[in-house]
Amino acid sequence: MIETQYLVEGCINKDINAQRKLYERYAAKMLSVCLRYMNNEDEARDVMHDGFVKLFDKIKKFDGTGSLDGWIRKVFVNMCLEKLRISKKITKQNVYEADVLQIVDDSMSDVYQQLEAKELMRFVAELPASFRSVFNLYAIEGYSHDEIAKMLGIEQSSVRSAYSKAKNLLQKKIKLMYKEI
Repeated sequence: MIETQYLVEGCINKDINAQRKLYERYAAKMLSVCLRYMNNEDEARDVMHDGFVKLFDKIKKFDGTGSLDGWIRKVFVNMCLEKLRISKKITKQNVYEADVLQIVDDSMSDVYQQLEAKELMRFVAELPASFRSVFNLYAIEGYSHDEIAKMLGIEQSSVRSAYSKAKNLLQKKIKLMYKEI
């Protein structure tokens, strides 16, 4: 707690040592957050860099309620979504009109238990940007459908639909992978 206060106050005062410590503490975690949303590592690193610039600029808004970890994660998630909106990878239209594969049944529970997190994250990274973002926000970040709808500027029913479609696409990829084995 005291170290967190020191880091926040140091960053507010533009103390380069505090900024470096905060960066060293969170860079790897925030890169993994960015990788979940962006198409490749170069894009993720760019967003991570921009996220730290924004973080150091906005850290004075951190009021100490809640965890610093959660607040920082929110800054980076919002930065990823902003970049995706700017690049037009998330629009109302592509959430509504994305091409969707057939629904896969739930008879694969034994397969899911064998699936490694690394494999699953690779499949998530292959989802269309709009589905990937909704999936990450709901399943990984823990936002509600209503919160996601507000963040993305779309209807809550579209968020539910995109999440369902993302799950179905993941199920299809997993089923195909295990058929090949």
